[in-house]
Amino acid sequence: MQSKANNSQEPGKKTPTPDAAALKPVTEDDAKPTEDATSPAPTTLGNVLEAVEELWPHSLAEDWDAVGLVTGRTGQQVSKVVMAVDPTLEVIEDAIERGADLLITHHPLLLRGVTQVAGTSFKGEAIHRLIETGTALLTAHTNADSAIGGVNDALADAFGLKECVPLVDSKDGLPEEGLGRVGFLEKPMKLEDFAERVYTVLPAVAGGVRVAGDRTGIIRKVALCGGAGDSLFDAVRSHQADVYVTADLRHHPASEAREAANGGFPYLIDVSHFASEWVWLSAGARALGNVLNDLGHPVEIEISQINSDPWDFVLTP
Repeated sequence: MQSKANNSQEPGKKTPTPDAAALKPVTEDDAKPTEDATSPAPTTLGNVLEAVEELWPHSLAEDWDAVGLVTGRTGQQVSKVVMAVDPTLEVIEDAIERGADLLITHHPLLLRGVTQVAGTSFKGEAIHRLIETGTALLTAHTNADSAIGGVNDALADAFGLKECVPLVDSKDGLPEEGLGRVGFLEKPMKLEDFAERVYTVLPAVAGGVRVAGDRTGIIRKVALCGGAGDSLFDAVRSHQADVYVTADLRHHPASEAREAANGGFPYLIDVSHFASEWVWLSAGARALGNVLNDLGHPVEIEISQINSDPWDFVLTP
């Protein structure tokens, strides 16, 4: 039996306690920045949105996606930002406890249309907690996947890949922008050794890392896609990748991919959806901090240590 044991990169679990005193509705006056002639102008949510658009342009988001500002007023002050993968209630409470003015998550809270946000549902409660505490929420999803320095570039860097290009080109972006990445290892490796590298650089989760292919097979060209990527097998094959690393590989697409490969390439490495995207948070925080500093709007940026992978333990032979 394997549980969510920590390793050096794993976000730790904790259950924050809401601060009842913080449950004060935000008014228009609260949202207005205060002015002091002797100090720099305070950073506003609008300033952060400007930096986010520079890093992870809205135009790179897939048509079906829901990215951008979810709660908050552009004029409200921002001095602390927390970044996380999922806008779960635990993550939101942790951000509130940390004193965050803005929570940036990779996954959307409201991807599908809703007709109510009553506090009787967990998503409604999330909206209420954010608004009541004056905590803004912003989503950078497929735009952060495709962007230069985004989720997939962070994964490629973590795996030690060179000469990377997008697995699927962006319709409206630069040549370097698009979903997934394909690149080369510095030296050829056995599949089992590369899988060990993948396991080591990702945060520990119950599901671990699953591998399909000859463990002693030699690989060099690697395709990857942070998050669920089993819709991109045609692109993986067109790039003639030796191995494909992605998350949430379903039985039928994975089985058919291995059948089509007839025991050869591409081999498959299936990882946790959460883990594959958590790697980006540190790089994203550094990039956001740099852009805000360049704009004259420094803020404190922290990484959520909440492990929002949904699985708690696994039974193996």
